[in-house]
Amino acid sequence: MSKIKYDYLIVGAGIIGLTIAYELLKRDNLLKIAIVEKELDVAKHASGRNSGVLHSGFYYSAESLKAKFTVEGNRKMKEFCKDNNIFVNPTQKLVVAKDENELEGIYELHRRAKVNGVKTRIVDEDEVKKIDSNVKTYKKALFSPSTASVDPKEVCLALKEVLQKQGVEFYFNTPFEKSSLKYDYLINSAGLYADKIAKKFGLAKEYTMLPFKGIYLKYLDDKSAIKTNIYPVPNLANPFLGVHYTITVDGDIKIGPTAIPAFWRENYEGLENFVFSEFVEILYYATKLFVLNSFNFRDLALSEIKNYNRKVFIQKARDMVFSIGSNFKAIPPGIRAQLLNTRTNELIQDFVVEHTETSTHILNAVSPAFTCSFAFAKYVVDEIDKNRG
Repeated sequence: MSKIKYDYLIVGAGIIGLTIAYELLKRDNLLKIAIVEKELDVAKHASGRNSGVLHSGFYYSAESLKAKFTVEGNRKMKEFCKDNNIFVNPTQKLVVAKDENELEGIYELHRRAKVNGVKTRIVDEDEVKKIDSNVKTYKKALFSPSTASVDPKEVCLALKEVLQKQGVEFYFNTPFEKSSLKYDYLINSAGLYADKIAKKFGLAKEYTMLPFKGIYLKYLDDKSAIKTNIYPVPNLANPFLGVHYTITVDGDIKIGPTAIPAFWRENYEGLENFVFSEFVEILYYATKLFVLNSFNFRDLALSEIKNYNRKVFIQKARDMVFSIGSNFKAIPPGIRAQLLNTRTNELIQDFVVEHTETSTHILNAVSPAFTCSFAFAKYVVDEIDKNRG
Protein backbone atom coordinates (compact mmCIF):
# COMPACT_ATOMS: atom_id res chain seq x y z
CA MET A 1 0.00 0.00 0.00
CA SER A 2 1.27 3.45 -0.94
CA LYS A 3 3.02 5.62 1.68
CA ILE A 4 1.97 8.80 -0.16
CA LYS A 5 -0.37 11.15 1.67
CA TYR A 6 -3.17 11.99 -0.74
CA ASP A 7 -5.01 15.27 -0.85
CA TYR A 8 -8.26 13.35 -1.42
CA LEU A 9 -9.23 9.75 -0.89
CA ILE A 10 -12.43 8.85 -2.76
CA VAL A 11 -14.32 5.71 -1.74
CA GLY A 12 -16.14 4.06 -4.64
CA ALA A 13 -15.29 3.89 -8.34
CA GLY A 14 -18.81 4.41 -9.62
CA ILE A 15 -19.90 7.32 -11.78
CA ILE A 16 -20.17 9.72 -8.78
CA GLY A 17 -16.70 9.01 -7.42
CA LEU A 18 -15.18 9.20 -10.90
CA THR A 19 -16.83 12.50 -11.83
CA ILE A 20 -15.90 14.08 -8.48
CA ALA A 21 -12.24 13.20 -9.14
CA TYR A 22 -12.63 14.63 -12.65
CA GLU A 23 -14.05 17.89 -11.26
CA LEU A 24 -11.36 18.20 -8.60
CA LEU A 25 -8.64 17.90 -11.22
CA LYS A 26 -10.34 20.46 -13.46
CA ARG A 27 -9.83 22.95 -10.64
CA ASP A 28 -6.33 21.85 -9.61
CA ASN A 29 -4.46 19.36 -11.76
CA LEU A 30 -1.69 19.00 -9.19
CA LEU A 31 -3.90 17.32 -6.61
CA LYS A 32 -2.92 13.85 -5.42
CA ILE A 33 -6.07 11.72 -5.55
CA ALA A 34 -6.61 8.05 -4.77
CA ILE A 35 -9.78 6.04 -5.39
CA VAL A 36 -10.39 2.86 -3.39
CA GLU A 37 -12.88 0.33 -4.70
CA LYS A 38 -13.80 -3.03 -3.18
CA GLU A 39 -14.47 -4.52 -6.64
CA LEU A 40 -11.93 -5.40 -9.36
CA ASP A 41 -12.83 -2.50 -11.66
CA VAL A 42 -15.06 0.55 -12.04
CA ALA A 43 -18.86 0.50 -12.43
CA LYS A 44 -19.52 -2.97 -11.01
CA HIS A 45 -22.77 -1.93 -9.34
CA ALA A 46 -25.45 0.69 -10.14
CA SER A 47 -23.14 2.75 -12.38
CA GLY A 48 -22.68 -0.15 -14.77
CA ARG A 49 -26.07 -1.79 -14.33
CA ASN A 50 -28.41 1.12 -15.08
CA SER A 51 -30.38 1.65 -18.28
CA GLY A 52 -27.88 4.16 -19.71
CA VAL A 53 -30.68 6.67 -20.30
CA LEU A 54 -29.69 10.33 -20.26
CA HIS A 55 -32.81 11.90 -18.78
CA SER A 56 -33.87 15.39 -19.79
CA GLY A 57 -35.12 16.57 -16.38
CA PHE A 58 -38.89 17.03 -16.48
CA TYR A 59 -39.86 14.57 -13.74
CA TYR A 60 -38.53 16.56 -10.81
CA SER A 61 -40.00 19.41 -8.78
CA ALA A 62 -38.21 22.71 -9.34
CA GLU A 63 -36.81 23.04 -5.81
CA SER A 64 -35.03 19.67 -5.97
CA LEU A 65 -31.34 19.15 -6.60
CA LYS A 66 -32.34 16.62 -9.27
CA ALA A 67 -34.06 19.36 -11.26
CA LYS A 68 -31.02 21.63 -10.96
CA PHE A 69 -28.55 19.02 -12.17
CA THR A 70 -30.37 16.89 -14.77
CA VAL A 71 -30.49 19.46 -17.57
CA GLU A 72 -26.86 20.52 -17.09
CA GLY A 73 -25.79 16.93 -16.44
CA ASN A 74 -27.39 15.75 -19.69
CA ARG A 75 -25.44 18.40 -21.61
CA LYS A 76 -22.14 17.76 -19.80
CA MET A 77 -22.40 13.99 -20.26
CA LYS A 78 -22.98 14.43 -23.99
CA GLU A 79 -19.95 16.75 -24.17
CA PHE A 80 -17.75 14.21 -22.38
CA CYS A 81 -18.95 11.47 -24.72
CA LYS A 82 -18.23 13.62 -27.78
CA ASP A 83 -14.73 14.46 -26.52
CA ASN A 84 -13.98 10.79 -25.87
CA ASN A 85 -15.57 9.26 -28.99
CA ILE A 86 -18.40 7.56 -27.08
CA PHE A 87 -21.55 7.03 -29.11
CA VAL A 88 -24.72 8.69 -27.82
CA ASN A 89 -27.94 7.30 -29.27
CA PRO A 90 -30.49 10.17 -29.65
CA THR A 91 -33.42 7.94 -28.77
CA GLN A 92 -35.83 10.66 -27.56
CA LYS A 93 -38.75 9.69 -25.31
CA LEU A 94 -42.55 9.48 -25.20
CA VAL A 95 -44.45 9.42 -21.90
CA VAL A 96 -47.82 7.82 -22.60
CA ALA A 97 -51.17 7.81 -20.80
CA LYS A 98 -53.47 4.82 -20.52
CA ASP A 99 -56.69 6.62 -19.52
CA GLU A 100 -58.30 9.95 -18.69
CA ASN A 101 -56.91 9.94 -15.14
CA GLU A 102 -53.32 9.86 -16.43
CA LEU A 103 -53.73 12.85 -18.72
CA GLU A 104 -53.28 15.16 -15.73
CA GLY A 105 -49.92 13.46 -15.16
CA ILE A 106 -48.91 14.36 -18.71
CA TYR A 107 -49.82 18.01 -18.12
CA GLU A 108 -48.05 18.07 -14.74
CA LEU A 109 -44.84 16.74 -16.29
CA HIS A 110 -45.11 19.37 -19.02
CA ARG A 111 -45.50 22.08 -16.35
CA ARG A 112 -42.41 20.81 -14.55
CA ALA A 113 -40.48 20.76 -17.81
CA LYS A 114 -41.26 24.44 -18.42
CA VAL A 115 -40.17 25.42 -14.90
CA ASN A 116 -36.97 23.35 -15.16
CA GLY A 117 -36.08 24.70 -18.61
CA VAL A 118 -36.52 21.37 -20.39
CA LYS A 119 -37.72 21.21 -23.97
CA THR A 120 -40.82 19.02 -24.19
CA ARG A 121 -44.12 19.23 -25.97
CA ILE A 122 -47.51 17.61 -25.62
CA VAL A 123 -48.40 15.64 -28.73
CA ASP A 124 -51.65 14.03 -29.87
CA GLU A 125 -52.14 10.49 -31.14
CA ASP A 126 -51.44 11.45 -34.77
CA GLU A 127 -48.09 13.02 -33.83
CA VAL A 128 -47.25 9.99 -31.68
CA LYS A 129 -47.72 7.76 -34.75
CA LYS A 130 -45.28 9.91 -36.71
CA ILE A 131 -42.66 9.53 -33.96
CA ASP A 132 -43.25 5.79 -33.52
CA SER A 133 -46.25 4.11 -35.13
CA ASN A 134 -46.19 1.27 -32.59
CA VAL A 135 -46.73 3.49 -29.55
CA LYS A 136 -50.14 3.46 -27.89
CA THR A 137 -51.44 6.36 -25.82
CA TYR A 138 -54.75 7.80 -24.67
CA LYS A 139 -55.35 11.11 -26.49
CA LYS A 140 -52.03 12.76 -25.54
CA ALA A 141 -48.38 11.98 -24.79
CA LEU A 142 -45.37 14.00 -23.68
CA PHE A 143 -42.47 14.12 -26.15
CA SER A 144 -38.89 14.69 -24.95
CA PRO A 145 -36.40 15.32 -27.81
CA SER A 146 -33.27 15.53 -25.61
CA THR A 147 -33.51 12.10 -23.95
CA ALA A 148 -30.72 9.81 -25.18
CA SER A 149 -28.90 6.57 -24.33
CA VAL A 150 -25.24 5.75 -23.71
CA ASP A 151 -23.30 2.71 -22.55
CA PRO A 152 -22.72 3.50 -18.85
CA LYS A 153 -19.80 1.07 -18.52
CA GLU A 154 -18.06 2.65 -21.51
CA VAL A 155 -18.43 6.09 -19.93
CA CYS A 156 -16.97 4.90 -16.60
CA LEU A 157 -14.07 3.10 -18.28
CA ALA A 158 -13.28 6.22 -20.30
CA LEU A 159 -13.33 8.30 -17.11
CA LYS A 160 -10.95 5.82 -15.46
CA GLU A 161 -8.54 6.16 -18.38
CA VAL A 162 -8.73 9.98 -18.34
CA LEU A 163 -8.14 10.07 -14.57
CA GLN A 164 -5.24 7.63 -14.67
CA LYS A 165 -3.53 9.79 -17.30
CA GLN A 166 -3.89 12.72 -14.89
CA GLY A 167 -2.22 10.78 -12.08
CA VAL A 168 -5.18 9.44 -10.11
CA GLU A 169 -4.26 6.15 -8.45
CA PHE A 170 -6.86 3.39 -8.29
CA TYR A 171 -6.76 0.73 -5.59
CA PHE A 172 -9.12 -2.05 -6.69
CA ASN A 173 -10.07 -5.05 -4.56
CA THR A 174 -9.60 -2.69 -1.60
CA PRO A 175 -12.52 -2.16 0.79
CA PHE A 176 -12.26 1.17 2.61
CA GLU A 177 -12.08 -0.58 6.00
CA LYS A 178 -8.94 -2.44 4.87
CA SER A 179 -7.25 0.55 3.31
CA SER A 180 -4.29 2.08 5.15
CA LEU A 181 -3.88 5.01 2.76
CA LYS A 182 -3.14 8.41 4.29
CA TYR A 183 -5.22 11.37 3.20
CA ASP A 184 -6.17 14.94 4.09
CA TYR A 185 -9.81 14.68 3.06
CA LEU A 186 -12.19 11.78 2.47
CA ILE A 187 -15.04 11.69 -0.08
CA ASN A 188 -17.45 8.83 0.49
CA SER A 189 -19.30 7.83 -2.67
CA ALA A 190 -19.70 4.17 -1.78
CA GLY A 191 -23.24 3.78 -3.11
CA LEU A 192 -24.97 0.87 -1.39
CA TYR A 193 -22.61 1.16 1.58
CA ALA A 194 -22.29 4.95 1.82
CA ASP A 195 -24.46 5.08 4.95
CA LYS A 196 -22.35 2.42 6.71
CA ILE A 197 -19.16 4.40 6.11
CA ALA A 198 -20.82 7.69 7.08
CA LYS A 199 -21.92 6.21 10.42
CA LYS A 200 -18.24 5.56 11.25
CA PHE A 201 -17.81 9.34 11.04
CA GLY A 202 -20.81 10.05 13.28
CA LEU A 203 -23.14 10.92 10.36
CA ALA A 204 -26.25 9.38 8.73
CA LYS A 205 -27.79 8.94 12.17
CA GLU A 206 -31.35 8.99 10.82
CA TYR A 207 -30.65 7.05 7.64
CA THR A 208 -30.24 3.53 6.35
CA MET A 209 -30.07 2.11 2.86
CA LEU A 210 -33.11 0.24 1.54
CA PRO A 211 -32.13 -1.51 -1.69
CA PHE A 212 -34.52 -2.13 -4.61
CA LYS A 213 -33.83 -4.62 -7.36
CA GLY A 214 -34.23 -3.53 -10.95
CA ILE A 215 -34.85 -6.45 -13.31
CA TYR A 216 -34.54 -5.93 -17.08
CA LEU A 217 -35.62 -8.10 -20.01
CA LYS A 218 -34.08 -7.81 -23.48
CA TYR A 219 -36.33 -8.22 -26.52
CA LEU A 220 -34.87 -10.83 -28.88
CA ASP A 221 -36.98 -10.34 -32.01
CA ASP A 222 -37.20 -7.42 -34.44
CA LYS A 223 -35.09 -4.44 -33.25
CA SER A 224 -37.21 -2.12 -35.37
CA ALA A 225 -40.36 -2.91 -33.33
CA ILE A 226 -39.73 0.15 -31.14
CA LYS A 227 -38.06 3.35 -32.32
CA THR A 228 -38.06 5.52 -29.18
CA ASN A 229 -37.96 5.19 -25.39
CA ILE A 230 -41.50 4.73 -24.05
CA TYR A 231 -42.43 5.48 -20.44
CA PRO A 232 -45.73 5.31 -18.54
CA VAL A 233 -47.02 8.25 -16.51
CA PRO A 234 -45.28 7.69 -13.15
CA ASN A 235 -46.69 7.98 -9.67
CA LEU A 236 -44.89 11.17 -8.66
CA ALA A 237 -45.32 10.33 -4.98
CA ASN A 238 -42.66 7.61 -5.17
CA PRO A 239 -39.12 7.61 -6.64
CA PHE A 240 -39.72 5.05 -9.40
CA LEU A 241 -40.70 5.57 -13.04
CA GLY A 242 -42.40 2.25 -13.77
CA VAL A 243 -41.64 -0.46 -16.34
CA HIS A 244 -40.65 1.18 -19.63
CA TYR A 245 -38.97 0.60 -22.98
CA THR A 246 -35.36 1.66 -23.45
CA ILE A 247 -33.46 1.70 -26.73
CA THR A 248 -29.78 1.01 -26.02
CA VAL A 249 -26.74 2.38 -27.86
CA ASP A 250 -26.74 -0.81 -29.95
CA GLY A 251 -30.41 -0.38 -30.87
CA ASP A 252 -31.49 -3.24 -28.62
CA ILE A 253 -34.90 -3.00 -26.94
CA LYS A 254 -35.08 -3.50 -23.15
CA ILE A 255 -38.06 -3.43 -20.81
CA GLY A 256 -37.78 -2.66 -17.12
CA PRO A 257 -36.65 -2.00 -14.56
CA THR A 258 -38.74 -3.30 -11.72
CA ALA A 259 -38.47 -1.69 -8.28
CA ILE A 260 -38.74 -4.84 -6.19
CA PRO A 261 -37.55 -4.57 -2.56
CA ALA A 262 -34.25 -6.46 -2.32
CA PHE A 263 -33.45 -8.58 0.75
CA TRP A 264 -29.80 -7.58 1.13
CA ARG A 265 -27.68 -4.88 -0.44
CA GLU A 266 -26.16 -6.88 -3.27
CA ASN A 267 -29.10 -9.24 -3.80
CA TYR A 268 -28.50 -9.71 -7.55
CA GLU A 269 -28.87 -13.45 -8.13
CA GLY A 270 -29.95 -16.28 -5.81
CA LEU A 271 -28.07 -16.22 -2.49
CA GLU A 272 -25.02 -14.51 -4.00
CA ASN A 273 -23.43 -11.98 -1.58
CA PHE A 274 -25.97 -12.87 1.14
CA VAL A 275 -25.37 -11.02 4.42
CA PHE A 276 -27.60 -12.13 7.30
CA SER A 277 -27.36 -8.87 9.26
CA GLU A 278 -28.42 -6.89 6.18
CA PHE A 279 -31.31 -9.28 5.60
CA VAL A 280 -32.59 -8.79 9.17
CA GLU A 281 -32.19 -5.00 9.07
CA ILE A 282 -33.85 -4.59 5.66
CA LEU A 283 -36.69 -6.96 6.58
CA TYR A 284 -37.35 -4.91 9.72
CA TYR A 285 -37.55 -1.55 7.92
CA ALA A 286 -39.43 -2.91 4.90
CA THR A 287 -42.00 -4.56 7.20
CA LYS A 288 -42.37 -1.31 9.14
CA LEU A 289 -42.98 0.63 5.91
CA PHE A 290 -45.44 -2.05 4.77
CA VAL A 291 -47.45 -1.95 8.02
CA LEU A 292 -47.47 1.84 8.28
CA ASN A 293 -47.99 2.11 4.49
CA SER A 294 -45.76 5.19 4.40
CA PHE A 295 -46.04 6.95 0.97
CA ASN A 296 -48.27 3.98 -0.09
CA PHE A 297 -45.32 1.58 0.24
CA ARG A 298 -47.69 -1.37 0.66
CA ASP A 299 -49.33 -0.73 -2.71
CA LEU A 300 -45.94 -0.23 -4.35
CA ALA A 301 -44.48 -3.40 -2.83
CA LEU A 302 -47.47 -5.58 -3.75
CA SER A 303 -47.51 -4.19 -7.29
CA GLU A 304 -43.78 -4.67 -7.78
CA ILE A 305 -43.67 -8.18 -6.32
CA LYS A 306 -46.09 -9.19 -9.08
CA ASN A 307 -43.32 -8.33 -11.55
CA TYR A 308 -41.50 -11.50 -10.50
CA ASN A 309 -44.12 -13.13 -12.74
CA ARG A 310 -42.70 -12.62 -16.24
CA LYS A 311 -46.16 -12.52 -17.85
CA VAL A 312 -47.21 -9.63 -15.59
CA PHE A 313 -43.93 -7.82 -16.21
CA ILE A 314 -44.20 -8.15 -20.01
CA GLN A 315 -47.89 -7.21 -19.99
CA LYS A 316 -47.07 -3.85 -18.40
CA ALA A 317 -44.81 -3.17 -21.38
CA ARG A 318 -47.39 -4.52 -23.86
CA ASP A 319 -49.95 -2.00 -22.62
CA MET A 320 -47.90 0.85 -24.12
CA VAL A 321 -47.62 -0.51 -27.68
CA PHE A 322 -49.85 -2.00 -30.34
CA SER A 323 -47.69 -5.02 -31.02
CA ILE A 324 -44.70 -6.74 -29.43
CA GLY A 325 -43.65 -10.39 -29.39
CA SER A 326 -43.00 -12.65 -26.40
CA ASN A 327 -39.34 -13.50 -26.99
CA PHE A 328 -37.50 -11.88 -24.06
CA LYS A 329 -34.50 -12.92 -21.98
CA ALA A 330 -33.32 -11.69 -18.60
CA ILE A 331 -30.17 -9.58 -18.46
CA PRO A 332 -28.12 -8.70 -15.34
CA PRO A 333 -30.24 -6.80 -12.80
CA GLY A 334 -29.22 -3.69 -10.91
CA ILE A 335 -29.71 -2.63 -7.30
CA ARG A 336 -30.90 0.89 -6.55
CA ALA A 337 -29.32 2.32 -3.39
CA GLN A 338 -32.37 4.08 -1.94
CA LEU A 339 -31.97 6.03 1.30
CA LEU A 340 -34.62 5.66 4.02
CA ASN A 341 -35.16 8.16 6.84
CA THR A 342 -35.72 5.81 9.77
CA ARG A 343 -37.30 8.55 11.90
CA THR A 344 -39.94 9.69 9.40
CA ASN A 345 -40.24 6.37 7.50
CA GLU A 346 -39.73 8.28 4.26
CA LEU A 347 -37.88 7.18 1.14
CA ILE A 348 -35.63 10.13 0.33
CA GLN A 349 -36.20 11.25 -3.26
CA ASP A 350 -33.38 13.76 -3.63
CA PHE A 351 -29.59 13.85 -3.25
CA VAL A 352 -28.28 13.94 0.33
CA VAL A 353 -24.75 15.09 1.22
CA GLU A 354 -23.34 15.39 4.75
CA HIS A 355 -19.94 16.59 6.00
CA THR A 356 -17.50 16.44 8.88
CA GLU A 357 -14.54 18.82 9.02
CA THR A 358 -12.40 16.47 6.95
CA SER A 359 -14.89 14.40 4.99
CA THR A 360 -17.89 14.57 2.66
CA HIS A 361 -20.43 11.75 2.32
CA ILE A 362 -22.80 11.29 -0.63
CA LEU A 363 -25.58 9.37 1.10
CA ASN A 364 -28.27 9.40 -1.57
CA ALA A 365 -27.32 9.48 -5.24
CA VAL A 366 -30.49 8.01 -6.71
CA SER A 367 -31.73 8.10 -10.29
CA PRO A 368 -31.05 10.13 -12.37
CA ALA A 369 -27.61 10.23 -10.70
CA PHE A 370 -25.91 8.88 -13.82
CA THR A 371 -27.36 11.69 -15.95
CA CYS A 372 -26.64 14.28 -13.25
CA SER A 373 -23.14 13.05 -12.42
CA PHE A 374 -20.94 15.75 -14.00
CA ALA A 375 -23.19 18.57 -12.76
CA PHE A 376 -23.66 16.94 -9.35
CA ALA A 377 -19.89 16.52 -9.02
CA LYS A 378 -19.47 20.26 -9.57
CA TYR A 379 -21.97 20.91 -6.77
CA VAL A 380 -20.24 18.44 -4.43
CA VAL A 381 -16.83 20.02 -4.99
CA ASP A 382 -18.34 23.47 -4.39
CA GLU A 383 -19.74 22.14 -1.11
CA ILE A 384 -16.35 20.66 -0.19
CA ASP A 385 -14.69 24.02 -0.85
CA LYS A 386 -17.24 25.72 1.45
CA ASN A 387 -16.79 23.01 4.07
CA ARG A 388 -13.01 23.46 4.04
CA GLY A 389 -13.36 27.24 4.27
